[in-house]
Amino acid sequence: MKVAVIGLGSIGMGMAASLFREGHEVVGVDVREARLRKFSETGGQVASTVADACLDTEALVSVVVDARQTETVLFGDQGAAANLPSDAVCISCATLPPENARDFAQRMEDTGRHYLDAPTSGGPAKAQTGEITIMGSGSSAAFEKAGPVLNAVAAKVYNLGAKAGVGSSMKLVNQHLAGVHIAVACEAMAMAIRLGLEPRQVYDVITHAAGSSWMFENRVPHILEGDYSPQSATSIFTKDLGIVLDTARSNQFPVPMASTGLQLFEMAAAAGMGDDDDTSIIRVFAQLAGLQLPERETGNEQD
Repeated sequence: MKVAVIGLGSIGMGMAASLFREGHEVVGVDVREARLRKFSETGGQVASTVADACLDTEALVSVVVDARQTETVLFGDQGAAANLPSDAVCISCATLPPENARDFAQRMEDTGRHYLDAPTSGGPAKAQTGEITIMGSGSSAAFEKAGPVLNAVAAKVYNLGAKAGVGSSMKLVNQHLAGVHIAVACEAMAMAIRLGLEPRQVYDVITHAAGSSWMFENRVPHILEGDYSPQSATSIFTKDLGIVLDTARSNQFPVPMASTGLQLFEMAAAAGMGDDDDTSIIRVFAQLAGLQLPERETGNEQD
């Protein structure tokens, strides 16, 4: 099956690798030359535009950042809506406001093509091994067309219903929890350091106690290693928790925990850490409280 992957970041590159392993022909598009070179070195075909990638393509996987980029991929001058073969499927993996997912689905289906609302969870490591979770919603035809792709990239595919937007709503619940969990993990580790506790011992104890979470287990090692190179950037959660707040507001629903979490990510971004790892929230606490955080083994100090 010929598949176009639009967006070769850590998730898109991993999904492309999983598609390769399953024998699919994969064409990649990205605005960053370095990502295209890396993709080409792994054996992937490179296209200069979305339109070029759509030639004879049965499925297009959009793994871009947000609704604006997704709309450009689908409906821009060189977009999928005008260039994918009829009856092909667009699999949209970005975290979107549900109303955008519904709008994109209707516009794509009006052209005779299929749209699957398919946000993902699991991170770069699981994308690389084909073990992400997909929160899907869309028509039975869209699921059927997307089936070979979903089987290649995901360990778990949820069919949440026939209408686009349900998958995006579910992803917002996930991001609501994930963002708050990261923020409170950073806050708790900063408090532990202020109390004089040894950070690695805190990690060992908490991961064997009731206060742990998947995010605590996954993210705190970045702090222990003093490594804030982005596995997942702070800017992802300023975006995603912003969508959570906007969606909650439009539904007249209070989300005080998400609001506080968003402010912490915004503080890290304002301090110049928007492109750094999302655990950079602890660096904000360190600056406020004069804490010494664990450093890289090279001895370079993290502020």
